[in-house]
Amino acid sequence: MRPRAYITRRLPQTAVDIVTAACDTTFWDDEALPVPRDVLLREVAAVDGVLTLLTDRVDAELLDAAPRLKVVANMAVGYDNVDLPALTSRGVLLTNTPDVLTETTADLVWALILAASRRVVAGHRLIAAGEWSTWSPMFMVGQDVHGATLGIVGAGRIGSAVARRAVGFGMPILYHNRHPSPALEAHIGAIPGATIRYVPRLDDLLAEADVVVVMVPLTPETRGMFGAREFALMKPTSVFVNAARGPVVCETDLIEALRRGRPWAAGLDVFEREPIGADHPLLALPNVVLTPHIGSATVATRTRMAVVAATNLVAALTGQPVPNPVNDVRR
Repeated sequence: MRPRAYITRRLPQTAVDIVTAACDTTFWDDEALPVPRDVLLREVAAVDGVLTLLTDRVDAELLDAAPRLKVVANMAVGYDNVDLPALTSRGVLLTNTPDVLTETTADLVWALILAASRRVVAGHRLIAAGEWSTWSPMFMVGQDVHGATLGIVGAGRIGSAVARRAVGFGMPILYHNRHPSPALEAHIGAIPGATIRYVPRLDDLLAEADVVVVMVPLTPETRGMFGAREFALMKPTSVFVNAARGPVVCETDLIEALRRGRPWAAGLDVFEREPIGADHPLLALPNVVLTPHIGSATVATRTRMAVVAATNLVAALTGQPVPNPVNDVRR
């Protein structure tokens, strides 16, 4: 008998074809809206595998509803939507989609750095409101990016890709990580004129960097990693960018810090609770650039992510080597 699979969102057809070629497959056939919880619990009752998104909570309740479940293929690098210990304890494999979105997300980080530093959104709003009347020496001034010191918190795949791009802007690079990255240092150090330095203490990086980019995963240790104390250590001319996970930052502390002018500006792609509404206090601040969690949102990258997730799912259900396992499940 063919394995049975459930896909929790409408995906690019190339990914769907991979799953349907090997599995009897059902879908939540909507691209914009997540599958309702009651529908998800009902649909997984008789499936062997499920392809999920970050909007789908995979926990003990879902596992109880899916006694045949062998694999959860999460279409994301992160998996904070998944209760990993619960899956592992029940012998359910989790897979993810690493590498695929690295470069695309790093591009978005740079869009936020440049937009926040050079007041791109504020300038657009000013023109749209009919308030551009003349030129003056200090009109719409921002912060330089070229030659500024870049501080990266979390030098994994995406953090390293952000660092590589900084070389073209002539930026000295600092990075804070659980451990030094000799490979990253060797890569940057081989480029004439480029400099990179490991900073063991986060406090030191925050005090020295002109641009602070957060790229850590969400874990119990990193939740609330940036609060009032950390923002107070930053320069009054600094720019803060978070494209990792929203709960890494205490949002109320960031809002107050931005009102006080330290950091000078922020670019955010992620938030404590998503989605945010038009009444969110961040939107009332003139020194913030916001995007709706679109780090990997290009046609090519989202298609590749879907294909990788589908490939993971089918491999696990057909006894093939699984390309991207997260947990160690031995059957």
